[in-house]
Amino acid sequence: MRILFLGDVMGRAGRTAISEHLPRLRKDWRLDFVVVNGENASNGMGLSGEHAKTLLDAGADCLTLGDHAFDQKDMLQFIEKEQRIIRPVNFAKNAPGKGYRLFSAPCGRKVLVLQVLGQVFMKRAFDDPFSAIEPILKSHPRGGLAQAIIVDVHCEATSEKMAMGHYCDGRASLVVGTHTHVPTADAMILPGGTGYLSDAGMCGDYNSVIGMEKSEPMRRFITGMPKSRFTPATGEATLSGVFVDTDDRTGEAKKISMVRVGGRLQQSAP
Repeated sequence: MRILFLGDVMGRAGRTAISEHLPRLRKDWRLDFVVVNGENASNGMGLSGEHAKTLLDAGADCLTLGDHAFDQKDMLQFIEKEQRIIRPVNFAKNAPGKGYRLFSAPCGRKVLVLQVLGQVFMKRAFDDPFSAIEPILKSHPRGGLAQAIIVDVHCEATSEKMAMGHYCDGRASLVVGTHTHVPTADAMILPGGTGYLSDAGMCGDYNSVIGMEKSEPMRRFITGMPKSRFTPATGEATLSGVFVDTDDRTGEAKKISMVRVGGRLQQSAP
């Protein structure tokens, strides 16, 4: 199965890039399934129902969220009726929506997508991500109920993401980190056949400070004093993420490639 995962969509620039590029990429790369992390798509803080529709209409099969899952209050209700959106499985026990779901792909195939939040350097103390995903992976064996399994690890520390990759090796098809908005260069297939990338990066304007207009973050770093709110950068965005080709019989990753399309970063495609 040919799968594309795109990192955190950042504001209007990221949404525009998704709308402009994703329909073409689905056709040109013959994609079977697309996951987009949309948790910063609405002014850099959360995802609104309207903007979720924009990303889904552009060709995303599933949207993942993150620690800003419900910053846009309408998502509290929207996620209950739109099953193509999942929030972190360990966000909160009474959170609306679900942290994992089994999706349909072409030719009768199934894709399990699940998301967990890390604990290291995060502002809130979320539940243990490893124990949170264990029963899900155990009840959905790779190559059994699901022909492919995708784990979105939304956290700060690359060490925690790497630990999750090794924890899921042999049980997931792809483990990919999100949250830092900076793409890493360690795309690989682990010994058990799991594709891995520490961070997918963002779909946003890289002439910025992790997607925000430079002036206010730089002022705070230099002076220690805030003056105004952060606002997303509006220049041409780069779509950043990862492509993986999996074996339908075993769920193993056969090929993995970093993806960068448009904008300022060096381009990369499968």
